[in-house]
Amino acid sequence: MIQKINRNWHFDNFLVKYSKGLCNCNTKGVYRMKERIILFIIVFGLGVFIYIFQSYFNTVWGLAFLCLLMSIYAIFSSLAYKYKKRKLQKYPQVVNEDYKPFVSIMIPAHNEESVIANTVKNILSLDYENFEIIVIDDRSSDNTASVIKDLEMRYDKVKALIRQQGAFPGKSAVLNDAFVIAKGDAILVFDADATVEPDFLKKILPQLEPEDVGAVQARKVLRNKDYNWLTRCQSNEYSLDVHCQLGRDSVKGAVELRGNGEIIKREALEDIGGWNNYTITDDLDMSTRLHIKGWDVRFCLDAVVYEEAIIYVWPLFRQRRRWLEGTIRRYLEYSGQALTSRDMSLRASVDMMAYISEFIMPLWCVMEILIRGFKILAKDAPTHMIFSSIFISCIIGLGFFTAARYALRRYDNFSRMKALKEAFLTSIYLLVLWFPLELFICFKILFLKKDMKWGKTTHGLIKEEEDNIRKEQEKAALHSK
Repeated sequence: MIQKINRNWHFDNFLVKYSKGLCNCNTKGVYRMKERIILFIIVFGLGVFIYIFQSYFNTVWGLAFLCLLMSIYAIFSSLAYKYKKRKLQKYPQVVNEDYKPFVSIMIPAHNEESVIANTVKNILSLDYENFEIIVIDDRSSDNTASVIKDLEMRYDKVKALIRQQGAFPGKSAVLNDAFVIAKGDAILVFDADATVEPDFLKKILPQLEPEDVGAVQARKVLRNKDYNWLTRCQSNEYSLDVHCQLGRDSVKGAVELRGNGEIIKREALEDIGGWNNYTITDDLDMSTRLHIKGWDVRFCLDAVVYEEAIIYVWPLFRQRRRWLEGTIRRYLEYSGQALTSRDMSLRASVDMMAYISEFIMPLWCVMEILIRGFKILAKDAPTHMIFSSIFISCIIGLGFFTAARYALRRYDNFSRMKALKEAFLTSIYLLVLWFPLELFICFKILFLKKDMKWGKTTHGLIKEEEDNIRKEQEKAALHSK
């Protein structure tokens, strides 16, 4: 029977916390002002620091010192990962065969008629008994709802949840609605284009078992990474993210969820009041709230979820814009709670601060060069001083290049020459994509109205391209006749 959204909630604790979350989110105007004030203080303070102290000291050394600290932390994380790996080789993890929680697998779908059936069929092949699949149609305008209803009729493990057109928009609201009818002790979230190997749950569940672990993120891999240069860059970017996540996991730092292939304990979800309906990045928002509440988030390298890379520039820009805006906004929103939380571990706090510095650094670089340039034009500084700022910026780029090359060699098994070439291409891609985006997002938060446009990723583009090519070939054949 198709599930509707009028429910009997059997977990009053979650209802209370979720309702409080909605009430708090209804004061979103206050949060927007808070975000603006904090960001203004950061930008203004950084600008004043650079402008004034350039007259007395060479502030490039401050940026260089920040780079040094980040490099030390990156090296420390890498060494911690190597130590952990050697320790596991000597003392392998003992897997509790009796830990087999019932898992509710949630798959939100908005206009996904071309991919959702294959995704559900793939997940049904999991080599695990205790699970259900809840497929949610989120106000689709195509035939997604019909496809989902058909899947429910054909498979006992599948439940269909059809959201009405007036329902609250966004992935978080979708997942909160599905959580109401979910039976699982653990909640596993997949995107509509996800595919996994049959042993996925057997690999990821042992990481979820410890009492202090609230969630685990699987490794994401792009199955169409060789489609064009853009998909290759995205794949390389994912490998770099794997390197960072493993380092953070090794020091028990602030590992982050990535939306697709994340599994969360019901107890942890109820503790934080479910998903935040008013965030544009549900996974990052949840990661921060879990850490603030004292829950550990882990990363599982062996459990892999395959997804589709974006093959066009503009959709990629929209997706990354959403990611970056969500990242910055959640830090601004939860900064006070993160600083005052008694439950958040010191390691997670330090790791989060190190990660935040990655977003301060590009802003610092740009402001450093702009202020230097202004002073040179005003003849308040010698011309050669701007080259020191540019030099430090190049050093930062070299750091990302080195990390990308290392990640491609270790996790993708690239040859030295191929890793060198791909790391160079990826560094340019990151520079062109992320630097302008960060400046735009800072401007947007400070001066523009916050919107709830998620910038949905379109799935099934490869199939669409193949269909278009086939149609063009058929037209050409008809014309030739």
